[in-house]
Amino acid sequence: MTSAPAEEGGGALRTVHVAGAGLIGASVGLALRRAGVTVTLSDADPEVARRAEELGAGKAALPEEPVDVLVAAAPPAAVAGVLLEAVAAGRARTYTDVAGVKEGPLRAVADAHPGLASLVGGHPMAGRERSGPGAARTDLFEGRPWIVTPLPGSGAEHVERVEALALACGAVPVRMEPAEHDRAVALVSHAPHVVAALVAGRLAAAPERAVGVAGTGVRDITRVAESDPAPWLSLLTANAAPVAEVLRALRADLDRALDALDALAAGGATTDDVEALLRAGNAGRQRLPGRHGGPVEHLATVPVVVPDRPGELARLLVAVEEAGVNVEDLEIEHSLGQPAGLAEVLVRPGEADRLAAALTAAGWSVHR
Repeated sequence: MTSAPAEEGGGALRTVHVAGAGLIGASVGLALRRAGVTVTLSDADPEVARRAEELGAGKAALPEEPVDVLVAAAPPAAVAGVLLEAVAAGRARTYTDVAGVKEGPLRAVADAHPGLASLVGGHPMAGRERSGPGAARTDLFEGRPWIVTPLPGSGAEHVERVEALALACGAVPVRMEPAEHDRAVALVSHAPHVVAALVAGRLAAAPERAVGVAGTGVRDITRVAESDPAPWLSLLTANAAPVAEVLRALRADLDRALDALDALAAGGATTDDVEALLRAGNAGRQRLPGRHGGPVEHLATVPVVVPDRPGELARLLVAVEEAGVNVEDLEIEHSLGQPAGLAEVLVRPGEADRLAAALTAAGWSVHR
């Protein structure tokens, strides 16, 4: 998607400086340049900024004149320092950040500059398991929430300018108070990461034969546990109290699950309590927004056997295109010790039978 420079209260968003050229900072640069914005970059490590420039995220240099927005793309512990240096140097009209914790860093800057109207927090709800500018993507923020956290003294034009920044990156601005943001991300991001790490940690000392039969379920649950621990340690340190609150509530739920399972194991209870736990999970999952923030989409799965040979997956996707069906999602599961995998092609329910018939006619093995 190509878009024109975003319009906002002070006119078009034309110049942005990104201080921090890792995954998020470089992705911001790529997205803004796609939208026609002039971007400069800096980083505590000049080599990181040079690599981001090489990838097209902007020019590795400090701005010669104040830019429309300066984005502090640093870990929570470093954000306040980056913003304080930038404000002191007068580098921008509006200052924001992209850190995953808001209240502490923003309060430190506001306390140092009482009445600073040009400071507005921000946090795009997007990321990857990989880090560094080499993992940056132009479309990383497409359709994702970008939480904008004004302070009591933030000026309206500066809030609009940060929202224009989010829109230029393809994201959907959502306003929250800083403390509300920190509680929200503890629930939907930080505590789940800890849980994923705990589940994955149980695999570390497990028998090889047990780990060897792992399927997609445990892979889905533990996917984020692959992430570099360093940025997560920074996030958990800065947001420790809200995360601990969520984990304590989860511990109470876990205790109830243990009591129910112990009762079942003893043979003196029904499955009602366990069923209630599972149905609560169904209900919570249904509350998550679907793609682009809309309602959850109920898709149909068309499982297709794909030989483990070069080019077979591409051939399958060509066959789906020839059937005139749009692929909403695609998952691949490799069978243990087998020369084939199972591609689960997710489509709209009304198209599943037609796709299955077309693929079968084209010689594919479809499991319905």
